[in-house]
Amino acid sequence: MSGIDKRGKLEEQPFTYRTTKDGKVFIHWHGRQITILKGEAAEKFITAVEQAEDQQAQLLMARVTGHFKHGNEKGR
Repeated sequence: MSGIDKRGKLEEQPFTYRTTKDGKVFIHWHGRQITILKGEAAEKFITAVEQAEDQQAQLLMARVTGHFKHGNEKGR
């Protein structure tokens, strides 16, 4: 893991997720909604994240959100 997260940002656990009854997954970064997964993608994510440890879950959420930061975000 250390080779992937060289700056240790995932140790802060910036990502969280929330599931809904209809199977959607909302992924948040520092409390801000970043993406929504639906259908098969949501099912795969839930299966993977339930089996992952904390750091692995953070990496999984980072990968799912893709490259969402482009330097124009306010705050963090």
